[in-house]
Amino acid sequence: MVEHAEEPKHESLMEKIADTIHGHDSSSSSSSDSDDDKKSGPSAASSSTKAKIWRLFGREKPVHQVLGGGKPADIFLWRNKKVSAGVLGTVTAIWVVFELLEYHLLTLVCHCLILSLAVLYLWSNATTFINKSPPHIPQVSIPEDLTVNIALALRYEINRAFAVLREIASGHDLKKFLAVIAGLWLFSILGSCCSFLTLFYITFVLLHTVPLLYEKYEDKVDSFAEKATAELKKHYAVVNEKYLSKIPRGPFKDKKHQ
Repeated sequence: MVEHAEEPKHESLMEKIADTIHGHDSSSSSSSDSDDDKKSGPSAASSSTKAKIWRLFGREKPVHQVLGGGKPADIFLWRNKKVSAGVLGTVTAIWVVFELLEYHLLTLVCHCLILSLAVLYLWSNATTFINKSPPHIPQVSIPEDLTVNIALALRYEINRAFAVLREIASGHDLKKFLAVIAGLWLFSILGSCCSFLTLFYITFVLLHTVPLLYEKYEDKVDSFAEKATAELKKHYAVVNEKYLSKIPRGPFKDKKHQ
């Protein structure tokens, strides 16, 4: 009887020892897991920061949002191929009519009005012979809100352009000044080579092709642009050190610091 009584005590003691060992193992494993999480936390954060890819012009938004979003961006990125093809085809037809066929705007407007008036007049008189009601000619009028919004938008863009030109002319940023001068010089060369309509058409075609190709191959373009930007910065630093830094500055900045 004594032996049977001592066996449960011995078994219970062994179970307690096993439970304490398992509890210590689980606590040590949980602490090691937490330590691993703590160690992997900063590394994961650093890896996420390293994974941030350099984008062209410091772009942080998708190409669709950079283009303004909405229907214009959908047209430029060919989200709806029928609408994009229709817009591009219409602009191409206008360019062919005015540039290749050398049709003038006033002549085209007058010919379209003559044709429309002649068709409507003949149709209205022909209804009396075939006993039908005359055609309903809709009343066309330009809404006031549309014209006001267009005028306000145009005024805002012109004023912003004047503000940018004033800031550049004030002499604060030499890099921006040189970039604007180079851009205007390039546009002047393009203007002497082709007409304004051709230049507008080329710009419109580029808007329909370049964003689409960039969105498709943006990783390759951004990596190449990053390397090119680094090289340009090196060359600009050399030019700035040898030549631009030696240009005497006007008294404008000294007065500003005083």
